[in-house]
This record gives sequence, C-alpha cells and structure tokens, in this order.
Amino acid sequence: MKSTLKLFRRFFLVLIISIILLFILNIILFIAITYNQIGNASPWKNAEIIAKNLTQTNDGIFKLSNEGKKILNQSEAWAILIDNDSGKVKWNSDNLPKEIPMQYSLADLSWAIRGYIEDYPTTTSEYGDDLLILGNPKTSFWKAMWNTFDYNMIANFPKTVLLFIIFNLIIIFIIYMVSISGVLRSVKPIVTGIEALPDGQNIYVKEKGLLSSLAVSLNRTSEKLRSQEYKLKKRETARANWIAGVSHDIRTPLSIVMGYASQMEENKSLPQEERKKAGVIRLQSIRIKNLINDLNLSSKLEYNSQPINKTLINAVSLMRGIVVDFLNMDPENLYPIIWDTDECLTSCMIKADANLLKRAISNLIINAQVHNPEGCIITAKISEEKDMCCFTISDNGQGVTEEQLDSIRNSPHYMVCDSNAGEQRHGLGLLIVKQITIAHGGTVEINHSPEGGFMVSILLPLDQG
Repeated sequence: MKSTLKLFRRFFLVLIISIILLFILNIILFIAITYNQIGNASPWKNAEIIAKNLTQTNDGIFKLSNEGKKILNQSEAWAILIDNDSGKVKWNSDNLPKEIPMQYSLADLSWAIRGYIEDYPTTTSEYGDDLLILGNPKTSFWKAMWNTFDYNMIANFPKTVLLFIIFNLIIIFIIYMVSISGVLRSVKPIVTGIEALPDGQNIYVKEKGLLSSLAVSLNRTSEKLRSQEYKLKKRETARANWIAGVSHDIRTPLSIVMGYASQMEENKSLPQEERKKAGVIRLQSIRIKNLINDLNLSSKLEYNSQPINKTLINAVSLMRGIVVDFLNMDPENLYPIIWDTDECLTSCMIKADANLLKRAISNLIINAQVHNPEGCIITAKISEEKDMCCFTISDNGQGVTEEQLDSIRNSPHYMVCDSNAGEQRHGLGLLIVKQITIAHGGTVEINHSPEGGFMVSILLPLDQG
C-alpha cells in the first residue's frame, strides 16, 4: 500500500510540475510572439517620418525625400496629403491604388483617421494645417475601431484570470484522477503481490486490466517460488535425515573398530610397530567419531532442532573448568594452556546452554591442537567488552596466511578445500562454534593471534538481570 501511495504521489508531483512548466513556457512563448505586435507604433511613426520628409517648393510642388520613399517601399505603403479647407488630395505617392478617393468629407476623414480607407488600415500625421494619411497593406494590421471596455471588467480582470486558472486546474485534476485511477487499480495488486513475495505468502493476482501480462508473470513467479521452496525443504529434510541415519548407523561398527584397535594397542605380545599402528587406528577412529558428532550437531543447529537450555552461568568458572580438563588430558605437556584472564574478573554472568558453550570452546582448543601437531602454547582469556562477555582462544602455532584467513572468514562453512588432501583444514569445528554463538545471540571474530598463530573470539551478551 505504501508503494502505491508513493507511486500516486510521484505521478501527482509530475503533473503539478508539468502544469507549472507548461504555464511558464506558454507565457514566455506568448510574450515572444506578441512583443512586436501589441500596440505596434511603427505605422504611426512611419506617418510622422513621411510628413517630415515631404517638402513643398516655392512653386507649390511637393517632393518626398529618398528616406521617405525608402520607408514607403519597405512597408509597401502609400500616402496622401489632404487639404484642410477643401478636403481634396493635394499630394499622393506614386503607388497610390486606383480605388483610393481623391476627395474627402468630414465624415470620410473621421473613418479614415479612426480605421480604414477602402479596407486599407490607415495611420495619420499632421502636416501644418493639413492631414497626411499613410495607407498600409490590407493584411498588415488589424485596427479595433470600437475599443471601449466595461470598467468593472477591467478592474476585476485579475480575479477573472485567477478564477479561470483555478477552474482549469480543477478540470485538469479531475481528468488526471479519472485517467490515473485505472492505472492505480491495476498497479496496487501487483505492488501488493511483489511486497508479499519475500514473506513466502501464496500470491494470486487477477489477470486482467492494464497490467494483465505483468500479473500473469507475477503469478508464474509465485508458483515457481513455491515449487522451489517445497523442493528445497524436501531436499534439506532428506539431507538432515541422511546425516542423522549415517550418524546412528556408523556408531556401532566404529565402536567395534575402536575396541579392537584399543585391544591390539594394549596387547604386549604384538610387535611395537603393530601396536603403534593400532594406536593410530584408534586415534583416527576417535577423530571420525568426533567428526560425525560434529556433523550431526551442525545439522541440528542449522534446522533449529537442537534444544538450547539457557541457564545463568559464570563464564569464568566455565572457561577455567574447560582449561583444567584439557590440561589433565595432556600429560606430555605438548599443549600448555596459559590463563590470561584479569585476576579482578572473578565472574562474568551470561545466560547460555553450558553444554553447547563447552562444546564451542573445546572445539577452539582442539582446533589449535589439530593444526599444530608438533605442539604449541594455547592462551585462554575472558574479558568484558561493551556489555559483551568475550571468550578468546589463541595459539602461537603455525597460523594462517592473510588469504587463508580471508577465506575462513568468508567461506559459508569456514572450510578451505584444495588439492592437498594431507593439509589440515578448518572445517566443522569452526562452523559449529559459529552456529552455537549465533544461537546465543553472539558473534565470532577470527584473527591472527598476537603471538603469530590463530585466534578466535566468541562474544556473548552479558546478563543484565
């Protein structure tokens, strides 16, 4: 609806601007056309110039100067000089038409002075006591002979013009509304349908009116989107079910492999080399088991099927417990963990699912161990930053390049895939960390560590209660 109103306002604004521009352009055009026509005084000036350039010799002969003849030729006019006493023509130009009288009464002169002689528009000028009349071509001027106007009409002329303008604007507006109403009736359901597309609503626009072809396209698009959405949900459901089924079916044979590998590793009757291989099988089986668990958890988090039981927990105590557990599992001290949290920070209260948060932090520590098989120093830190509790795990290991770091940040699943099958990758571990963090309303930051290795920070909102 808002889009329809916006479209209406746009059309209305264009109409108003068009009317104003058209009104201004018409005024300019009218002035340009009539500038040299309204109250044209040139015929009267020409009559005065002819009178000045007409001279009489001592023997009573009239002569017109070259300048006067030039004006007559340019304006295609003729001239006569009428005697004041007798009304006879005392002098005339050479191009005098034959139908022009040579004798005038007072009545004839009144008509000639005010308007025309034989349909020739005339202008006059005095020549001593006599009268000089200049006749112009019949189609050169139009003279109003009875130009009397009502005083009230002249006084009320501005109001009359304003009334006409208002009346015309009302008519134009009515015409505009009638013409645009059909367009708006056709556009409104189209706009409403387009606005409803992102919400996944069922859309059907009546396929009639000015925009019937667009309505047909919109209905087809809506139908196609619904079909694609159904297929996508069906495919994603199948994928989730497949992951869950594989995760369930592989546990039993994997447990058997791990059990036999453990027995062979502990069997002292076997050669040391064979026992060592059995240990590798057991460790890789554990890695496969963790990978399957990660894949299953990731799928549940992605489809919001993993329950999140938030409780009020002390982040410092939780983090310290995780660090102690990892230290106890590292008797060779290959991955020492440094506790770098400020001693003044004894509590950092957040609402979170303790098990999921432990999983996320544990994944970060395991990630540091996996990508540094020769060992590294891991640093664990908790801090408060602008109403956020920040969990940071960093190491001084081999780290990643800027290109790899950019790929990890921007890859949808934080995976680096290339042709080197033996290279360690940042895979589901970081994906699960991100999914768990997002489920708790937080963010994940991935950077180089100050020691030159890898660093990941989890920021979760502090409890404000």
